[in-house]
Amino acid sequence: MYDVTWIGSQFFVDTAGYYDTYHSKTPRTAWPYDATRDAGLAQVDSGGGYPTCRQWWTDADTGLRTRLLAVVNPDLLTRMANWAGFISRTELDDSVIRAIAAPRQQKMNQGAVYADYGGQIDMTLPNIVTRAAADAGVTVGSLAYFPAMDAVRQALPMVLSLLKMALIICIPLVLMLATYDLKAFVTVSCVFFALYFVEFWFQLARWLDSTILDALYGWGFGVNRPQMNFEPLLGLNNAFGDMLLNFVMATMFLVLPTFWVAALGWVGVRSGGLLQGLSDGTKPTGHAGSKGPGLVSGKLKQH
Repeated sequence: MYDVTWIGSQFFVDTAGYYDTYHSKTPRTAWPYDATRDAGLAQVDSGGGYPTCRQWWTDADTGLRTRLLAVVNPDLLTRMANWAGFISRTELDDSVIRAIAAPRQQKMNQGAVYADYGGQIDMTLPNIVTRAAADAGVTVGSLAYFPAMDAVRQALPMVLSLLKMALIICIPLVLMLATYDLKAFVTVSCVFFALYFVEFWFQLARWLDSTILDALYGWGFGVNRPQMNFEPLLGLNNAFGDMLLNFVMATMFLVLPTFWVAALGWVGVRSGGLLQGLSDGTKPTGHAGSKGPGLVSGKLKQH
């Protein structure tokens, strides 16, 4: 899936019916007119022909691949090859060409995946410094935030189950004290439905958290993801954006149910305090979970 998103895709080059079939729409002087290959196409005074896309890309002397590599400093390629010994030279060259030739809006390692409102349209030096400081802060903050939210997410189903139990116990008492008023019955029914529907929002947040990066980058954790392919910056341009996305997705486990209960208030169902129990019940767990990295770092410093 990652391979076919750029001009030099090995799939298109090697698979019959793609680059061996399509050809240049205009004559190219680097490839002389071939009566067999270019039959039915106009001959021009320059003598240029219409190379197939495979020829146009792979020809040793005049192909686009060779010409693009020629614009890169050979010493730089040699140093990168010595450093990235875990991949072949062909894969290294393809990665460099991809960084040169692929349109920015089609690349996932240039920070263009996330349509945010940070900085100005054309990033200035203060914007860049601010972004770097923010990325550093997000990185440090994640050391405590991610363990805390993981603990909260583990505790949420337990707290929700206990709240359901408490609601079921309260229903007959509430209805009796309300003298079985119809309005009280409707309100309790709506609150009962709202509490049980919170489980759906948890599952939705879990599904989004589990699949959103795959939706952006493709399936799997192997070569399908840009970060797992060799790039000059190893995908770090977008890694901070991914970390910020993980921050947002973690909060969705509390934000989505809160929004749901607030939406019920638009139609007059007063259940705003319904989720206060979730927040109060998981707060100690999150606080304790955030201390984990500090304990680990303290032990490491002792040794």
